[in-house]
Amino acid sequence: MRRWNGWGDDATSMDLNDKARAMMRERLGPGLPGRDAMRDELLAKLAPSRIPTHPLIQTDASTRLTMAMGESFADWIRKRFGALPPVPDGVAFVESAEQVRELLDLAQANGWMVIPFAGGTSVAGHLDCPISQRPILSINLTRLNQLLHLDQFSQLATFGAGTPGPMVEAQLRAHGYTLGHFPQSFEYSTVGGWVVTRSSGQQSLRYGRIEQLFAGGRMETPVGTLTIPTLPASSAGPDLRELVMGSEGRFGILTEATVRVTPLPEHESFHAIFLPNWDAAEAAVRTLVQRKLPLSMLRLSNGIETETNLTLAGHARLIGWLERYLALRGCAEGKCMLMLGVSADRRTARHALKEARRTLGQYGAVYIGTAMGSKWSANRFKGPYLRNTLWDDGYSADTIETAVDWPNVKPLMLAMEQASRDVFAQYGERVHAFTHLSHLYPQGSSIYSQFVWATAPGGFAPNFERWQRLKAAVAATIAAHGGTVSHQHGVGRDHATHLKDEKGPLGMATLAELCRHFDPKKIMNPGKLLQDDGPWAS
Repeated sequence: MRRWNGWGDDATSMDLNDKARAMMRERLGPGLPGRDAMRDELLAKLAPSRIPTHPLIQTDASTRLTMAMGESFADWIRKRFGALPPVPDGVAFVESAEQVRELLDLAQANGWMVIPFAGGTSVAGHLDCPISQRPILSINLTRLNQLLHLDQFSQLATFGAGTPGPMVEAQLRAHGYTLGHFPQSFEYSTVGGWVVTRSSGQQSLRYGRIEQLFAGGRMETPVGTLTIPTLPASSAGPDLRELVMGSEGRFGILTEATVRVTPLPEHESFHAIFLPNWDAAEAAVRTLVQRKLPLSMLRLSNGIETETNLTLAGHARLIGWLERYLALRGCAEGKCMLMLGVSADRRTARHALKEARRTLGQYGAVYIGTAMGSKWSANRFKGPYLRNTLWDDGYSADTIETAVDWPNVKPLMLAMEQASRDVFAQYGERVHAFTHLSHLYPQGSSIYSQFVWATAPGGFAPNFERWQRLKAAVAATIAAHGGTVSHQHGVGRDHATHLKDEKGPLGMATLAELCRHFDPKKIMNPGKLLQDDGPWAS
């Protein structure tokens, strides 16, 4: 069963070994476990629904609370400390695009606000409800979860927008295909959510981000149905797919998505490689990606993340042997771990790996093989479960990500980590900050930083304040270095402050006009993407 106040299935966990716990105590001091609120406590606080009885809408307290939040840190500590936010007045589990159309018409006629909901994995504040006198309806898409059509000649597959990652792959694999889109939230996130937040999967180097995979679809908007045909290419004006990708529920609700699929690869393997320091590692992966070798993944950890991952791995004797071997080969303190993926036919895979190893060797790389890569692959979606364990030990964790051109990658990575240290130093506290590059391009790279700190005493308010200051400081640092406000998590409410820095006044005015065009009565997912709904009380 899915946890109500933590990540994932309650039968799955990711433990910390003794050495990892010792690292947390050494870097951050002792943790401060607190008492979690009980779900019944939050249910008792819910105000009565303001939506009248309707056959498609459920108004019981339990269902409404479940649809009230996503997986952002703010959502997390609200549930953990029992700080109840506004919740939807009703939830509709739709089973067709026609039902979505009916509900949007009903909401528009009655002045209700509408928040689309599917996997509920947003970490950017896409799902929270505003404080409003208007009733709020959550439209849940999880029953739109089937492969509707597969065109094997064109390699196009049409899915209901609420289809989660495992069902996408299972239904395609039955026919010998894959979408190849594997975000860390794969277990629960959905194809529709990937499209409307411009998601990126772990093997985007081969399969592409969702921009390359999304071919067309159907979106129900307050003013009508937008149908986007699938074409291999077109010069017929601006691409209307761009109105759907990254729209975050502001223009309407995506009900169907047609995506470009690929036959299952004959060979797939993941390889662990170590490089002596960051400068060598960054130069090596930049060279690889600019050569455009047919690799499926490059994931480069900086020195602190490499040390952290090796500590988390356990198996102290094996890791100790590995450390000594790497030191003899020139990869000692400050070494960086690279995970390299190859997904292709066997001949192409052999050639790609041979060329990659030859190129990496010029930068002092030490090839370790596939054992660590296979272990990473087996646990690739378990990373978020570590947040549950850290919380139980008295520590908090969050992630912030961006993308920037190559000359700014190292300066921005260092500045993001330092900004976090500066914030917690103001409280007399420390933060464990570490980073990896998970999606690389000839032009530049994503930067994905993670932060762990000791949970503060005092409940919701002081922890929310520290998180807000962390988020603001790192976001300001990103903006100052010319990075995007979000590479793969979308904008939501949490990242909207700096969107104007990226889009400029005319760009923001264009987005606002699109909102007015598709949603003249302002019913769709208010306050997300654009800060046009006033402040939201915390």
